[in-house]
Amino acid sequence: MLLTPFYDPEKSYEENYKKGPFGDFANGKVFKNEEEAKYNFLGFKVNSPFGIPAGPLINGNFMQAAFEKSFNICVYKTVRTREKKCNDWPNVLPVKVEGDLTMEKARQGLITKKQFTEPLAITNSFGNPSYDPKIWQADIVELVKWVNKRKGQVVCGMIEGTRWSADFTEQDFLNDWVLAARLMNETKVHVIEANFSCPNEGNEVKRLLCFDIEQSFRIVEAIKKEIGRTPLIIKIPYFENEIELQEMVQKLGNVVDGFSAINTIPSTIQDEKGNQALPGGEWRLRSGVCGAPIKWAGLEMVRRLKKLREEFGYSYTIIGVGGVTTSEDFFEYRKAGADVVMSATGAMWNPYLAQEIAERLKKS
Repeated sequence: MLLTPFYDPEKSYEENYKKGPFGDFANGKVFKNEEEAKYNFLGFKVNSPFGIPAGPLINGNFMQAAFEKSFNICVYKTVRTREKKCNDWPNVLPVKVEGDLTMEKARQGLITKKQFTEPLAITNSFGNPSYDPKIWQADIVELVKWVNKRKGQVVCGMIEGTRWSADFTEQDFLNDWVLAARLMNETKVHVIEANFSCPNEGNEVKRLLCFDIEQSFRIVEAIKKEIGRTPLIIKIPYFENEIELQEMVQKLGNVVDGFSAINTIPSTIQDEKGNQALPGGEWRLRSGVCGAPIKWAGLEMVRRLKKLREEFGYSYTIIGVGGVTTSEDFFEYRKAGADVVMSATGAMWNPYLAQEIAERLKKS
């Protein structure tokens, strides 16, 4: 059964930021863990290896609500070195998908539907907005202080470097990543995650940064030098090409502390009349799709990352993301090799998902 989502798709990003979270996320009910934290995550002991990835937790209020509902590893939504406005509303729409959203289906495009129904399939298009660093830094500082008084929970902060103008050089781009890392590290956040899974950032137009392996390596090295002992995760999408994945993992897997996979599967999104569903220019015709239909891709990436970790003799942590909407999905990811599992869409419509998983873990 779908409950009221804690991020309200009917409201703008700004309304959600100021008034959210919503539904049972905001009911004040707190789940307490009475047992000793026994799971390891990048040097931290956590109550359970489950949480929410970057996306729906847009500020400290959302993060605190997630921790109180037993989501023990939570990622603060992507931030930048300057303010960036959100894409025009709507930002979250339900889409029609029969079965798995294969890459072939995604290339054919998808149609929106009227209601959010199970199995959950949505598209989200925010454009990774960010408030000024003074705002998000202060928010995260207070959040970390709050979490540090608890036990078995970890705050991760997602950063993204930005090409702020057309004349930005590759060095300017790298410097912006380093500045974002420095600003995030100043908050004393437990773990930093770098968003390498967003478009148009690599040297090749319309390719994700993670596919530009040399640029990715330079950025990762520079970030690690800046943040010192703070663990670094990079967020990556589904890799169709196995050679590209192997080369990326071989180059970065002994430098970063973990890989989080996957983000979304992009597709052209139209309404039932064949019009562009999301308002804006042509650039907004394509949008990321998440929810139950992309679980196959997340699971496959976990298996492949595990296999490559063994082949190269690396020790990076694997965070499995994509299509986790039930407790059974969590255990399927763990069996595939995920050290940690996260849910965004599933958690949005079921604030008790983490508690359901915690109860099953006690019995396993």
